[in-house]
Amino acid sequence: MNAVRDATPADVDDCADVLSAAFADYPFTRHTIAGDDHARRLRSCHELLLRAVGLPHGRVHVIDGPERIDAVAVWTVSGPVVDQALVRVAPRLAELAGDRAAVAADVEDALARLRPPGPFWFLAPVGVRPARQGSGLCRAVLAPGLAAADAERLPAFLETSSPVNVEIYRRMGFGVVAEIDLPHGGPRTWAMVRPVA
Repeated sequence: MNAVRDATPADVDDCADVLSAAFADYPFTRHTIAGDDHARRLRSCHELLLRAVGLPHGRVHVIDGPERIDAVAVWTVSGPVVDQALVRVAPRLAELAGDRAAVAADVEDALARLRPPGPFWFLAPVGVRPARQGSGLCRAVLAPGLAAADAERLPAFLETSSPVNVEIYRRMGFGVVAEIDLPHGGPRTWAMVRPVA
């Protein structure tokens, strides 16, 4: 069994490595982050969001591997505190998006309209080190967040641009509530909600 623990600030580098490896060829980030020096930009986005939003204002769960962290799940609860934290990092995220900054802003506007109106647990993001994908770590690292959402009587929400992920999340109790082709020729993206269990 894979033990899940809360991440600490000392874990940020490992977490950013896992997430950037997991999202290296992800359609959403390829669409919203510049192609030049993409890997560095992507990793910097993950590191910034972990340090400025996930750890101080949400919950970050990890699973340790033999040498490094193998899985990461970042959760926030929607509301003004998280919104303010995102506003504070928005200029740096736009800088990291490079020539895709305007696209990223339009994508965020389109996705914001699909999110639930009330409080919800927002999964953004979850990643498993590529060599360990398919071994059950995604389900394991998500379990504490889903349990906490249930304990607070709040739905869990996510967005994915991968049809494979849609099926994985369906098996965890999420259902598709909306789907959209992202602006500027972006990938099809699904909004999914898991009701309170």
